[in-house]
Amino acid sequence: MILTVTPNPSLDRTYEVPALERGEVLRATAERMDPGGKGVNVSRAVAAAGHRTVAVMPLGGPPGALVAELLAGQGIEVAAVPVTGGTRSNIALAEPDGTLTKINAPGPELSAAEAESLLSMTAAHSASASWIACCGSLPRGLAPEWYAELVTRAHAAGARVALDTSGPSLLAALRSHPDVVKPNADELAQAVDRPLATVGDAVKAAEELRELGARAVLASLGGDGQLLSCAAGTWFGHASVATVRSNVGAGDASLAGFLAAGGEGPDALAAAIAHGAAAVQLPGSVMPTPADLDPSAVRVTADIPLDRVLTEQGSPR
Repeated sequence: MILTVTPNPSLDRTYEVPALERGEVLRATAERMDPGGKGVNVSRAVAAAGHRTVAVMPLGGPPGALVAELLAGQGIEVAAVPVTGGTRSNIALAEPDGTLTKINAPGPELSAAEAESLLSMTAAHSASASWIACCGSLPRGLAPEWYAELVTRAHAAGARVALDTSGPSLLAALRSHPDVVKPNADELAQAVDRPLATVGDAVKAAEELRELGARAVLASLGGDGQLLSCAAGTWFGHASVATVRSNVGAGDASLAGFLAAGGEGPDALAAAIAHGAAAVQLPGSVMPTPADLDPSAVRVTADIPLDRVLTEQGSPR
């Protein structure tokens, strides 16, 4: 079982519009609602792949109830921590050319008691988890060190932790030695405070995160591929993709594939790449099923192309 923790989940509403015009009344041609948040997406991808998952998150108000209902409809067990504030609702406006304009709400402010309940709920489900995926930004009320405390408690319970966050939360958690961290190119550049222009730059940055405490780094480099750096070695891989329809949730699908394949070594990296490549070819935040995967399109090598220029160069923000 893969346990996910999403400290700031959301109810995502997407409206398709002919064009985005400021100051005008826009009439949507289609709409959809999805449960949102990076950890939520990992659970959705794990469930779509046919594996059991439990999603831990704080939920409040009617939006929170709807998030739980939508997840249950996808066969995902929700371990909810009731909170006073309402779960945030995010809005996305999708134009025909693929341009996506998003408005993300801040979400509720969690009290100290609610923050502790979230840690306790995670601990209660840790014993049966092969991996705990802790994902996304922290809501108001949670200090940057909150993830570090979660990693420490999870390790004390014998669980392995994958962490997908950025900024101060990531840097603070490295001291607790998460088993794998999953930055994208920008987040990796931000963590080392310098731009990344080549695959070699990304490899060096990943090695620095390991020196700071991460046991492994799974870095998503957008269309350029992914790399995995750990004590056993470093591997780089990519997949050919015919058409990109949506990259929403693709990184979360990659992490789900990586963890479902064991969470270590080149085979898990290949699974991550296959899941990510499948996700970008699907509409919206739809997660891939086994039928969507094309392992034959994936190439993984230990012969790292260090001088390859990144087309989506990482920039510290």
